[in-house]
Amino acid sequence: MTITTESIASGNEDPGLVRLSESPHILAHPDEDVRDRTVRDSQGNDFGTVKDLIIDQAGQKVRFLHVGQGGVLGIGQRTVLIPVDAIVRITAEDVHINQDQDRVHGAPAYDPELTEARYYESVYGYYGLGPFWAAGYTYPPFPHYP
Repeated sequence: MTITTESIASGNEDPGLVRLSESPHILAHPDEDVRDRTVRDSQGNDFGTVKDLIIDQAGQKVRFLHVGQGGVLGIGQRTVLIPVDAIVRITAEDVHINQDQDRVHGAPAYDPELTEARYYESVYGYYGLGPFWAAGYTYPPFPHYP
């Protein structure tokens, strides 16, 4: 079955997103691998770590950061997805986003069992962004920012 923009937009189609760590894929450029970097909010506050990257297998693009927040040694940790569209800068140690940590703390929790477009669309909507399958979508400059 071919996944089309229209079928994803219906909210019922799986947009083909997977965790990089659970796929046979590798990143084309080492700069794209921001795993284990600290995530900093719009105020520069540290609020989590990039645990994994959620990739679009068909488009071969990173679509979300899988970010772990809080907890001790992974226990009690809450995980959320942050669209790469929210990134404003990447350094050797950090990923900076255009949202504050309170906003991210209120984001829908990541559940790897939820793979329908409706879930991902709710994440994009929460951050005030359009989904990658929407008409007119332009991929951000990930991982190269001015």
